[in-house]
Amino acid sequence: MNRLRNRLIVAFLAATAAPLGITLWLTASLLEHSLSYSSTRELDEVSRSLEKTGREFYRQARESLKNDAAQGRLAPRAYAVPGELLKAVQEFWESGAEERFLLSGERGERLEYLVRRPGQVLVYTRSLGEIGLREISEQYTRARSVVEQAGSRDLRRGFLYTFILLAAGIWLAALGALVYSAHRISKPIQALTRGLAEVTAGNVSARVEAERDDEVGQAIRAFNEMAGQLERSRERLAYLSRLEGWQKLARKMAHELKNSLTPIRLTMEEMLARSAGDKQPFLQQAAQIVADEVNSLERRVRAFTEFGAEPPVRLKRLDGNALLEERISFLRTAHPEIRYETKLEAGLPEVSADEDLIKGVLTNLLENAAAAAGPGGQVVGRTKLVNGTVAIEVHDSGPGLSAEARASLFEPAISFKKGGMGLGLSIARRSALLCGGDIVLVKGELGGAAFRVLLKTACEASEF
Repeated sequence: MNRLRNRLIVAFLAATAAPLGITLWLTASLLEHSLSYSSTRELDEVSRSLEKTGREFYRQARESLKNDAAQGRLAPRAYAVPGELLKAVQEFWESGAEERFLLSGERGERLEYLVRRPGQVLVYTRSLGEIGLREISEQYTRARSVVEQAGSRDLRRGFLYTFILLAAGIWLAALGALVYSAHRISKPIQALTRGLAEVTAGNVSARVEAERDDEVGQAIRAFNEMAGQLERSRERLAYLSRLEGWQKLARKMAHELKNSLTPIRLTMEEMLARSAGDKQPFLQQAAQIVADEVNSLERRVRAFTEFGAEPPVRLKRLDGNALLEERISFLRTAHPEIRYETKLEAGLPEVSADEDLIKGVLTNLLENAAAAAGPGGQVVGRTKLVNGTVAIEVHDSGPGLSAEARASLFEPAISFKKGGMGLGLSIARRSALLCGGDIVLVKGELGGAAFRVLLKTACEASEF
């Protein structure tokens, strides 16, 4: 990543060094040319004399024109108001002034005297001959500009140095901004590269902190999501591998036990039948105990047989809200001592799952919740959308799960409740995995345990 940052800096230098040098050279040349004009003291004096002469001539012409107009020696042009007026006359009338002098002509060679009268404007005009006051004013302006430029000639070097320092400062500031930007770009990419290397090495728990909202931040979040999916997939594969070993052992144990228990059960039933009229209650009681225990063992054998079997999976579109409501309605009658509540999210998309397997999963979780909550307890069923996946949750108000129970919650043949065989949650999770989902433990909102069944939406499943 340091190479990427260095390449960005080198690219900036290559792209800006030549234009910066050309800009400095052209600017210096233009400054040198623009500041190289010289002026003399005579030009300054002549320009000032020209200004005085022009002002005096203009003043005398105005007085002469005004006197002639007052004494009637000039015939005016009269403009009725309102009416079609010249622009200058219109502006004069709207200004409200009593009189005004104007220069007209291409070079300002005519002087006009505007006088306001009731309902009209009188305009007296006099020619100034070959003298154009507007032309003289423009010449004076140009002369003063040359004089001022000549006065700035000594500042040429200061201007040049100032510009060079300013250009260099801007360039260095841009370089610093580029170095900072390159560091900001290369640092998260470097962290992302390290994360990818760790995942490649087998550490799927590696994550990269995403503190940006740009494309790099999106790439980091995508990597974290990918690593999370890999971690969950590896954990599920490991669980299924362990489960497969337990299933093989369960099938073998079920077969061997069934072969042994069947003749024992038949023999004890025969003994009970023959001792029905016998007056030895001890033998009859002992035979009944053995028969009951054999029946209990046979129930366990059937459970192991179910656990070791590979159920067929028939995926179809199902309504998660309807599934949860139907299971709770079914168990509400069986457990009237439990208060059931549903919190269903409206507009929940359909899921893709095997109906029998998912009903078995929900039944197992709701039965466990009822047993944990006990008489007077509460069980809440909730549905919601979590990261594009439908989640069906079961919360109970029981005592919760110990750290030991959490550590091996879904492992088979381990039970933490009286009369349990430890296969219910294992079978439930296997069923959820076969449907493309999973079961995870979440924080309970009633103070007890809570499980979340994650199922793919029907649209998501159809993409595969």
